[in-house]
Amino acid sequence: MKKHLVTFIILISFVNSAYLNAQQQKTNTNNAGLILPLGFKAMKVADGLGAARHLAVTPNGDIFVKLENLKNGKGIYWLHDDNKDGKMDKMIGFGDFIGTGMYINNHYLYASSNTEVFRYKLNDNYQPDTNSREKIITGLLARGEHEAKAITLDNDDNIYVNVGAYSNACQEHDREKGSKGIKPCPILDSAGGIWEFKADKQNQTYGDGVHYATGFRNVVGLDWNTQTNSLFITQHGRDQLYDNFPEYFNAKQSAELPAECMYEVHKGSNGGWPYIYYDQIQHKKILAPEYGGDGKKEGGEDAQDPVVAFPGHMAPNGLLFYTGNMFPEKYKNGAFIAFHGSWNRAPEPQKGYFVVFVPFKDGKPSGNWEIFADGFSGKKIITSPGQAEHRPCGLAQGPDGALYVSDDVKGTIYKITYTGK
Repeated sequence: MKKHLVTFIILISFVNSAYLNAQQQKTNTNNAGLILPLGFKAMKVADGLGAARHLAVTPNGDIFVKLENLKNGKGIYWLHDDNKDGKMDKMIGFGDFIGTGMYINNHYLYASSNTEVFRYKLNDNYQPDTNSREKIITGLLARGEHEAKAITLDNDDNIYVNVGAYSNACQEHDREKGSKGIKPCPILDSAGGIWEFKADKQNQTYGDGVHYATGFRNVVGLDWNTQTNSLFITQHGRDQLYDNFPEYFNAKQSAELPAECMYEVHKGSNGGWPYIYYDQIQHKKILAPEYGGDGKKEGGEDAQDPVVAFPGHMAPNGLLFYTGNMFPEKYKNGAFIAFHGSWNRAPEPQKGYFVVFVPFKDGKPSGNWEIFADGFSGKKIITSPGQAEHRPCGLAQGPDGALYVSDDVKGTIYKITYTGK
């Protein structure tokens, strides 16, 4: 009897596995190649834009996309569905600058280059007046590394801009084996943090802004949480623990550490870079080896803890708090994060290339994060980022509550909806 029971259980497990594999294949085929939770659907609403970074969706469903490389001499594209079939069939480019940041607020479109932030007036139909460009912020630092200027706005017409650090860990010789860290780190006066400016004042420079938060190496995902009335960010963690300090770390540790972190940021916040990093395995702030650490010594008493810590090197490039009504209740006020995917986890496989969801309750994470949308890379195992067919970068919410995801490999724009079926 026991033998028959074991055989039956194995058979059921095999059938379940075969069914799930078939369902996953079906999901891949029907959902623009993506793997989604049951009840969700995806479609490609645009394709072939090139390096599509952040994006914004208007109240009437049009899409603005910021490009990292110019397409036909233009760095911003306005997408419109002319025949109402769900796909964007009209694409008009404007703006002669590359960049990442994109945001809509009060009938203005805000867009960043790697050194400046501009805005365009939108008419009643949310179409841009391309001759109305105003330069809001200028003179931001860009020195060849972590140049993307991500932006978001709060409810009081303030704009927040990330200025990434042009260094891995503020060493005397950047990314050189055994090189010591500089303390105090001179980079932090104009990079490695978040700056606050007025959203409606032209030609602001560092001197006009507020150095809102410091000690954050590179922030490409940021969003204003309207439930908590505060800024949340996702940071790219530092690299090369094993390459530069093999006496303290092995290759596997270096592939997993340090954590990619989400923080709730307020004026005066300090993330601790470059002096510390967050270890998601030990759940501690660890003193960086450039500053006397050995992988075990704690540090950063004046640095805040993250609200969520993810595995290392997955590159969180987009952050969005979901406020729509289309998705099930569990998603309300939770956070979606687009992970661009790693390049430096060898000899381990690369990781990321997906969108995750973090549930929130009363303004705080309330459960484990989960992969929400996968399959962007087109492959089960990635050993080099160049193998990925698509890499998610930006996130936006549509007026109907749909989730939009941009891809900066081929310039695909995905729309994810919930049908309940």
